[in-house]
Amino acid sequence: MTTPAPLAGHLGNLTPQEQSTLDEFKQVCREQSLYREADPPGKPSHDDATLLRFLRARKFHVQDAFQQFKDTVEWRQEVELDTVFENIEAEEFEETRRLYPQWTGRRDRRGSPVYLYKVQQLDAKTMNTYEQNWKKSANSATAGGASSTPPKMLRLFCLYEMLTHFVMPMCTALPDRPYPATPVTQSCNIVDISGVGLRQFWNLRSHMQDASTLATAHYPEVLDKIFIIGAPSFFPIVWSWIKAWFDPITVSKIFIVSAADTHATLAEHIDSANIPSQYGGSLKFAFGNPPRLDPAIVNMLDWTSPPKIGEEPTFPLGPAKWVDRNEKEMEALFIGKVGGKPRREVVAVMRRLEESTSSAPAAPTLNVPEQTLMNDETNKQALEEKARGSASMTTSTSGGVAISS
Repeated sequence: MTTPAPLAGHLGNLTPQEQSTLDEFKQVCREQSLYREADPPGKPSHDDATLLRFLRARKFHVQDAFQQFKDTVEWRQEVELDTVFENIEAEEFEETRRLYPQWTGRRDRRGSPVYLYKVQQLDAKTMNTYEQNWKKSANSATAGGASSTPPKMLRLFCLYEMLTHFVMPMCTALPDRPYPATPVTQSCNIVDISGVGLRQFWNLRSHMQDASTLATAHYPEVLDKIFIIGAPSFFPIVWSWIKAWFDPITVSKIFIVSAADTHATLAEHIDSANIPSQYGGSLKFAFGNPPRLDPAIVNMLDWTSPPKIGEEPTFPLGPAKWVDRNEKEMEALFIGKVGGKPRREVVAVMRRLEESTSSAPAAPTLNVPEQTLMNDETNKQALEEKARGSASMTTSTSGGVAISS
Protein backbone atom coordinates (compact mmCIF):
# COMPACT_ATOMS: atom_id res chain seq x y z
CA MET A 1 0.00 0.00 0.00
CA THR A 2 1.44 3.35 -1.03
CA THR A 3 2.05 6.13 1.47
CA PRO A 4 -0.61 8.88 1.30
CA ALA A 5 0.63 12.04 -0.37
CA PRO A 6 1.25 15.08 1.85
CA LEU A 7 -1.77 17.33 2.25
CA ALA A 8 -1.47 20.65 0.44
CA GLY A 9 -2.17 23.70 2.56
CA HIS A 10 -1.32 21.98 5.85
CA LEU A 11 1.53 22.65 8.25
CA GLY A 12 4.69 20.94 7.11
CA ASN A 13 3.60 21.23 3.49
CA LEU A 14 3.02 24.95 2.89
CA THR A 15 4.39 26.70 -0.15
CA PRO A 16 6.28 29.95 0.49
CA GLN A 17 3.19 31.83 -0.74
CA GLU A 18 0.90 29.95 1.64
CA GLN A 19 3.25 30.63 4.56
CA SER A 20 3.25 34.31 3.64
CA THR A 21 -0.55 34.30 3.48
CA LEU A 22 -0.73 32.65 6.91
CA ASP A 23 1.53 35.38 8.33
CA GLU A 24 -0.66 38.05 6.73
CA PHE A 25 -3.81 36.41 8.11
CA LYS A 26 -2.34 36.43 11.62
CA GLN A 27 -1.48 40.10 11.29
CA VAL A 28 -5.00 41.02 10.16
CA CYS A 29 -6.54 39.03 13.02
CA ARG A 30 -4.07 40.52 15.49
CA GLU A 31 -4.95 44.08 14.43
CA GLN A 32 -8.62 43.31 15.07
CA SER A 33 -7.85 41.77 18.50
CA LEU A 34 -8.95 38.33 17.32
CA TYR A 35 -5.53 36.71 17.60
CA ARG A 36 -2.82 36.86 20.26
CA GLU A 37 0.75 35.68 19.77
CA ALA A 38 2.32 33.27 22.22
CA ASP A 39 3.70 35.01 25.27
CA PRO A 40 6.26 32.55 26.67
CA PRO A 41 5.61 30.38 28.54
CA GLY A 42 2.05 30.81 27.31
CA LYS A 43 0.39 29.79 24.06
CA PRO A 44 -1.13 31.74 21.18
CA SER A 45 -4.88 32.29 21.28
CA HIS A 46 -5.22 30.03 18.22
CA ASP A 47 -2.68 27.60 16.80
CA ASP A 48 -1.52 27.70 13.20
CA ALA A 49 -3.36 24.49 12.31
CA THR A 50 -6.69 26.09 13.30
CA LEU A 51 -6.00 29.28 11.38
CA LEU A 52 -5.08 27.26 8.31
CA ARG A 53 -8.46 25.51 8.37
CA PHE A 54 -10.12 28.88 7.76
CA LEU A 55 -7.63 29.81 5.07
CA ARG A 56 -8.08 26.53 3.20
CA ALA A 57 -11.87 26.89 3.40
CA ARG A 58 -11.52 30.26 1.65
CA LYS A 59 -8.81 29.19 -0.78
CA PHE A 60 -6.22 31.30 1.04
CA HIS A 61 -8.13 34.54 0.44
CA VAL A 62 -7.23 36.51 3.55
CA GLN A 63 -10.24 38.80 3.79
CA ASP A 64 -12.74 36.00 3.20
CA ALA A 65 -11.01 33.81 5.77
CA PHE A 66 -10.90 36.71 8.22
CA GLN A 67 -14.64 37.29 7.92
CA GLN A 68 -15.44 33.63 8.58
CA PHE A 69 -12.97 33.52 11.47
CA LYS A 70 -14.41 36.72 12.95
CA ASP A 71 -17.96 35.39 12.65
CA THR A 72 -16.91 32.17 14.39
CA VAL A 73 -15.13 33.94 17.27
CA GLU A 74 -18.16 36.17 17.84
CA TRP A 75 -20.56 33.22 17.56
CA ARG A 76 -18.61 31.24 20.16
CA GLN A 77 -18.78 34.18 22.54
CA GLU A 78 -22.46 34.72 21.84
CA VAL A 79 -23.48 31.14 22.61
CA GLU A 80 -20.91 30.81 25.43
CA LEU A 81 -19.70 27.58 23.85
CA ASP A 82 -16.75 27.06 26.19
CA THR A 83 -19.11 27.20 29.16
CA VAL A 84 -21.61 24.90 27.49
CA PHE A 85 -18.90 22.33 26.77
CA GLU A 86 -17.59 22.48 30.33
CA ASN A 87 -21.03 21.93 31.86
CA ILE A 88 -23.09 19.69 29.60
CA GLU A 89 -24.47 16.62 31.36
CA ALA A 90 -22.49 13.53 30.33
CA GLU A 91 -25.72 11.63 29.64
CA GLU A 92 -27.01 14.42 27.38
CA PHE A 93 -23.68 14.47 25.58
CA GLU A 94 -24.00 10.72 25.07
CA GLU A 95 -27.62 11.03 23.89
CA THR A 96 -26.45 13.52 21.26
CA ARG A 97 -23.45 11.40 20.27
CA ARG A 98 -25.82 8.58 19.33
CA LEU A 99 -27.39 10.80 16.65
CA TYR A 100 -24.22 11.84 14.87
CA PRO A 101 -20.98 10.34 13.47
CA GLN A 102 -19.13 8.40 16.16
CA TRP A 103 -15.40 7.90 16.54
CA THR A 104 -14.53 4.23 16.19
CA GLY A 105 -11.35 4.73 18.21
CA ARG A 106 -9.27 4.01 15.11
CA ARG A 107 -7.39 6.02 12.47
CA ASP A 108 -6.93 5.94 8.72
CA ARG A 109 -3.60 5.63 6.92
CA ARG A 110 -2.92 9.34 7.38
CA GLY A 111 -3.48 9.03 11.11
CA SER A 112 -6.83 10.86 11.03
CA PRO A 113 -9.66 9.58 13.25
CA VAL A 114 -12.23 7.34 11.56
CA TYR A 115 -15.88 8.10 12.29
CA LEU A 116 -18.92 5.95 11.54
CA TYR A 117 -22.45 7.24 10.96
CA LYS A 118 -25.32 4.74 10.56
CA VAL A 119 -28.25 6.86 9.46
CA GLN A 120 -30.89 4.13 9.78
CA GLN A 121 -30.68 4.47 13.57
CA LEU A 122 -32.20 7.97 13.32
CA ASP A 123 -35.81 6.83 13.01
CA ALA A 124 -38.86 8.94 13.88
CA LYS A 125 -39.16 7.53 17.42
CA THR A 126 -35.50 8.25 18.22
CA MET A 127 -35.68 11.78 16.85
CA ASN A 128 -38.93 12.58 18.65
CA THR A 129 -37.50 11.35 21.95
CA TYR A 130 -34.41 13.49 21.44
CA GLU A 131 -36.53 16.56 20.65
CA GLN A 132 -38.60 16.08 23.79
CA ASN A 133 -35.59 15.54 26.01
CA TRP A 134 -33.63 18.61 24.99
CA LYS A 135 -36.72 20.81 25.25
CA LYS A 136 -37.32 19.84 28.86
CA SER A 137 -33.66 19.73 29.80
CA ALA A 138 -32.52 22.26 32.40
CA ASN A 139 -28.79 21.74 31.89
CA SER A 140 -26.47 24.54 30.87
CA ALA A 141 -26.10 23.22 27.34
CA THR A 142 -29.48 24.84 26.66
CA ALA A 143 -28.62 27.92 28.67
CA GLY A 144 -25.97 29.57 26.53
CA GLY A 145 -26.05 33.26 25.73
CA ALA A 146 -28.97 34.77 23.86
CA SER A 147 -28.56 33.47 20.32
CA SER A 148 -30.34 32.50 17.15
CA THR A 149 -28.59 29.13 17.31
CA PRO A 150 -31.12 26.44 18.31
CA PRO A 151 -30.27 25.06 21.77
CA LYS A 152 -30.21 21.49 20.47
CA MET A 153 -27.47 22.53 18.05
CA LEU A 154 -25.26 23.50 20.99
CA ARG A 155 -25.22 19.85 21.97
CA LEU A 156 -23.97 18.99 18.49
CA PHE A 157 -21.17 21.53 18.77
CA CYS A 158 -20.04 19.90 21.99
CA LEU A 159 -19.26 16.90 19.78
CA TYR A 160 -17.21 19.11 17.47
CA GLU A 161 -15.39 20.51 20.50
CA MET A 162 -14.59 16.93 21.52
CA LEU A 163 -13.24 16.25 18.04
CA THR A 164 -11.05 19.33 17.82
CA HIS A 165 -9.95 19.58 21.47
CA PHE A 166 -9.54 15.93 22.39
CA VAL A 167 -9.57 13.38 19.57
CA MET A 168 -7.47 15.27 17.04
CA PRO A 169 -4.75 16.39 19.50
CA MET A 170 -4.44 12.78 20.67
CA CYS A 171 -4.09 11.51 17.10
CA THR A 172 -1.56 14.27 16.43
CA ALA A 173 0.61 13.06 19.31
CA LEU A 174 1.06 9.63 17.76
CA PRO A 175 4.32 9.55 15.77
CA ASP A 176 3.39 6.49 13.65
CA ARG A 177 2.00 8.67 10.84
CA PRO A 178 3.44 9.40 7.39
CA TYR A 179 3.89 13.10 8.26
CA PRO A 180 4.13 13.39 12.06
CA ALA A 181 5.02 17.10 11.95
CA THR A 182 1.67 17.86 10.30
CA PRO A 183 -1.08 18.16 12.96
CA VAL A 184 -4.18 16.03 12.49
CA THR A 185 -6.99 18.48 11.73
CA GLN A 186 -9.39 16.37 9.67
CA SER A 187 -11.43 13.20 10.05
CA CYS A 188 -12.32 10.29 7.77
CA ASN A 189 -16.02 9.42 7.78
CA ILE A 190 -17.96 6.30 6.81
CA VAL A 191 -21.64 7.12 6.33
CA ASP A 192 -23.85 4.04 6.08
CA ILE A 193 -27.26 4.78 4.57
CA SER A 194 -28.33 1.18 4.01
CA GLY A 195 -31.92 0.48 4.99
CA VAL A 196 -32.91 4.16 4.91
CA GLY A 197 -36.14 4.86 3.03
CA LEU A 198 -37.10 7.99 1.14
CA ARG A 199 -39.54 9.01 3.88
CA GLN A 200 -36.81 8.77 6.54
CA PHE A 201 -34.48 10.91 4.44
CA TRP A 202 -37.22 13.48 4.09
CA ASN A 203 -37.98 13.48 7.82
CA LEU A 204 -34.30 13.99 8.61
CA ARG A 205 -33.75 16.82 6.17
CA SER A 206 -34.01 19.69 8.68
CA HIS A 207 -31.91 17.83 11.27
CA MET A 208 -29.14 17.22 8.76
CA GLN A 209 -29.34 20.57 7.01
CA ASP A 210 -29.14 22.60 10.22
CA ALA A 211 -26.18 20.57 11.40
CA SER A 212 -24.26 20.80 8.12
CA THR A 213 -24.89 24.52 7.64
CA LEU A 214 -23.65 25.55 11.08
CA ALA A 215 -20.75 23.09 11.06
CA THR A 216 -19.54 24.36 7.69
CA ALA A 217 -19.66 27.93 8.96
CA HIS A 218 -17.86 27.41 12.28
CA TYR A 219 -15.80 24.21 11.90
CA PRO A 220 -14.40 24.50 8.39
CA GLU A 221 -12.08 21.92 6.92
CA VAL A 222 -12.46 19.22 9.58
CA LEU A 223 -13.51 16.62 7.00
CA ASP A 224 -10.96 14.84 4.86
CA LYS A 225 -13.13 12.26 3.11
CA ILE A 226 -16.70 10.99 3.45
CA PHE A 227 -17.50 7.54 2.08
CA ILE A 228 -21.23 6.98 1.55
CA ILE A 229 -22.03 3.28 1.45
CA GLY A 230 -25.22 1.25 1.14
CA ALA A 231 -26.92 3.85 -1.08
CA PRO A 232 -30.44 2.78 -2.18
CA SER A 233 -31.60 3.00 -5.79
CA PHE A 234 -33.37 6.33 -5.25
CA PHE A 235 -30.31 8.01 -3.74
CA PRO A 236 -29.53 10.11 -6.85
CA ILE A 237 -32.80 11.96 -6.14
CA VAL A 238 -31.84 12.57 -2.52
CA TRP A 239 -28.27 13.50 -3.41
CA SER A 240 -29.49 16.30 -5.67
CA TRP A 241 -30.79 18.23 -2.67
CA ILE A 242 -28.39 16.97 0.01
CA LYS A 243 -25.32 18.30 -1.80
CA ALA A 244 -26.85 21.79 -1.82
CA TRP A 245 -26.28 21.91 1.95
CA PHE A 246 -22.51 21.78 1.54
CA ASP A 247 -19.96 24.11 0.03
CA PRO A 248 -18.22 22.89 -3.16
CA ILE A 249 -15.03 21.97 -1.29
CA THR A 250 -16.94 19.63 1.02
CA VAL A 251 -18.91 18.11 -1.88
CA SER A 252 -15.60 17.25 -3.59
CA LYS A 253 -14.67 15.14 -0.56
CA ILE A 254 -17.80 12.95 -0.67
CA PHE A 255 -17.55 9.59 -2.45
CA ILE A 256 -20.47 7.27 -3.11
CA VAL A 257 -19.26 3.67 -3.04
CA SER A 258 -21.03 0.64 -4.49
CA ALA A 259 -21.67 -2.39 -2.29
CA ALA A 260 -19.25 -4.50 -4.30
CA ASP A 261 -16.42 -2.00 -3.85
CA THR A 262 -16.99 -1.09 -0.20
CA HIS A 263 -14.09 -2.93 1.44
CA ALA A 264 -11.66 -2.42 -1.42
CA THR A 265 -12.29 1.32 -1.48
CA LEU A 266 -12.11 1.74 2.30
CA ALA A 267 -8.96 -0.40 2.46
CA GLU A 268 -7.17 2.06 0.17
CA HIS A 269 -7.42 4.60 2.97
CA ILE A 270 -7.89 2.58 6.17
CA ASP A 271 -6.04 -0.52 7.36
CA SER A 272 -8.37 -3.53 7.33
CA ALA A 273 -7.83 -3.94 11.08
CA ASN A 274 -9.43 -0.51 11.54
CA ILE A 275 -12.40 -1.07 9.23
CA PRO A 276 -15.57 -2.23 11.04
CA SER A 277 -16.27 -5.91 10.38
CA GLN A 278 -19.64 -5.20 8.77
CA TYR A 279 -17.72 -3.52 5.93
CA GLY A 280 -15.21 -6.31 5.42
CA GLY A 281 -12.62 -5.35 8.02
CA SER A 282 -11.79 -6.99 11.33
CA LEU A 283 -12.74 -4.26 13.83
CA LYS A 284 -15.58 -5.29 16.13
CA PHE A 285 -17.32 -1.95 16.41
CA ALA A 286 -21.04 -1.28 16.30
CA PHE A 287 -22.61 2.16 15.91
CA GLY A 288 -23.56 3.45 19.35
CA ASN A 289 -20.74 1.69 21.20
CA PRO A 290 -17.80 3.40 22.93
CA PRO A 291 -14.65 3.68 20.79
CA ARG A 292 -12.44 0.60 20.45
CA LEU A 293 -9.14 2.37 20.92
CA ASP A 294 -6.23 1.95 18.56
CA PRO A 295 -3.53 -0.14 20.30
CA ALA A 296 -1.07 2.69 19.61
CA ILE A 297 -3.29 5.05 21.61
CA VAL A 298 -3.68 2.55 24.45
CA ASN A 299 0.08 2.10 24.66
CA MET A 300 0.86 5.81 24.41
CA LEU A 301 -1.28 6.80 27.40
CA ASP A 302 -0.51 6.32 31.06
CA TRP A 303 -3.91 5.24 32.38
CA THR A 304 -5.38 5.79 35.83
CA SER A 305 -8.65 3.87 36.30
CA PRO A 306 -10.36 3.82 32.90
CA PRO A 307 -13.54 1.93 32.04
CA LYS A 308 -12.90 -1.14 29.90
CA ILE A 309 -14.40 -3.07 27.01
CA GLY A 310 -13.34 -6.58 27.98
CA GLU A 311 -9.67 -6.09 28.80
CA GLU A 312 -9.30 -2.97 26.63
CA PRO A 313 -9.27 0.46 28.29
CA THR A 314 -11.59 3.08 26.82
CA PHE A 315 -12.86 6.52 27.79
CA PRO A 316 -15.80 7.47 30.01
CA LEU A 317 -18.95 8.99 28.55
CA GLY A 318 -19.10 12.72 28.07
CA PRO A 319 -16.85 15.62 27.08
CA ALA A 320 -13.11 15.82 27.61
CA LYS A 321 -10.13 18.02 26.84
CA TRP A 322 -6.36 17.95 27.26
CA VAL A 323 -4.89 20.16 30.00
CA ASP A 324 -1.27 20.78 30.91
CA ARG A 325 0.05 18.66 33.74
CA ASN A 326 3.60 19.97 33.56
CA GLU A 327 6.04 21.06 30.88
CA LYS A 328 6.21 17.59 29.33
CA GLU A 329 2.81 16.01 29.96
CA MET A 330 -0.91 16.63 29.46
CA GLU A 331 -3.88 15.09 31.21
CA ALA A 332 -7.05 13.67 29.65
CA LEU A 333 -9.56 15.59 31.75
CA PHE A 334 -13.18 14.49 31.49
CA ILE A 335 -15.49 17.36 32.27
CA GLY A 336 -19.19 18.17 32.10
CA LYS A 337 -21.64 17.13 34.78
CA VAL A 338 -22.75 13.78 36.14
CA GLY A 339 -26.08 13.83 37.96
CA GLY A 340 -25.91 17.62 38.09
CA LYS A 341 -22.51 17.66 39.79
CA PRO A 342 -19.41 19.04 38.02
CA ARG A 343 -16.92 16.37 36.97
CA ARG A 344 -13.16 16.81 36.76
CA GLU A 345 -11.80 13.30 36.23
CA VAL A 346 -8.29 12.60 34.97
CA VAL A 347 -8.34 9.31 33.06
CA ALA A 348 -4.92 9.25 31.40
CA VAL A 349 -1.69 11.18 30.89
CA MET A 350 -0.04 11.86 27.53
CA ARG A 351 3.39 13.27 26.76
CA ARG A 352 3.26 16.72 25.22
CA LEU A 353 3.20 16.83 21.44
CA GLU A 354 6.71 18.13 21.00
CA GLU A 355 7.97 15.39 23.32
CA SER A 356 6.10 12.57 21.59
CA THR A 357 7.11 13.64 18.08
CA SER A 358 10.68 14.80 18.73
CA SER A 359 12.19 11.57 17.43
CA ALA A 360 9.80 11.20 14.50
CA PRO A 361 10.96 11.63 10.90
CA ALA A 362 10.85 15.15 9.56
CA ALA A 363 7.82 16.19 7.52
CA PRO A 364 8.16 17.66 4.04
CA THR A 365 9.85 21.08 3.97
CA LEU A 366 8.07 24.26 2.97
CA ASN A 367 10.00 24.57 -0.28
CA VAL A 368 8.60 21.50 -2.00
CA PRO A 369 8.16 21.27 -5.77
CA GLU A 370 4.79 22.31 -7.13
CA GLN A 371 4.32 18.83 -8.62
CA THR A 372 4.64 17.31 -5.12
CA LEU A 373 1.92 19.60 -3.84
CA MET A 374 -0.34 18.41 -6.61
CA ASN A 375 0.02 14.73 -5.71
CA ASP A 376 -2.79 14.75 -3.18
CA GLU A 377 -5.19 16.48 -5.56
CA THR A 378 -4.26 14.01 -8.29
CA ASN A 379 -4.96 11.10 -5.93
CA LYS A 380 -8.31 12.65 -5.01
CA GLN A 381 -9.30 12.96 -8.67
CA ALA A 382 -8.34 9.34 -9.28
CA LEU A 383 -10.49 8.25 -6.37
CA GLU A 384 -13.38 10.34 -7.66
CA GLU A 385 -13.16 8.59 -11.01
CA LYS A 386 -13.19 5.21 -9.29
CA ALA A 387 -15.68 5.79 -6.48
CA ARG A 388 -17.94 8.63 -7.59
CA GLY A 389 -18.85 10.10 -10.94
CA SER A 390 -20.35 13.57 -11.01
CA ALA A 391 -22.06 12.94 -14.31
CA SER A 392 -24.40 10.05 -13.54
CA MET A 393 -25.28 7.24 -11.16
CA THR A 394 -26.94 3.91 -11.87
CA THR A 395 -28.25 1.23 -9.56
CA SER A 396 -26.06 -1.86 -9.28
CA THR A 397 -27.43 -5.37 -8.96
CA SER A 398 -25.98 -5.57 -5.46
CA GLY A 399 -28.23 -2.77 -4.28
CA GLY A 400 -25.56 -0.09 -3.99
CA VAL A 401 -24.85 2.79 -6.30
CA ALA A 402 -22.56 2.03 -9.20
CA ILE A 403 -20.72 5.00 -10.64
CA SER A 404 -20.39 5.77 -14.30
CA SER A 405 -18.36 8.65 -15.72
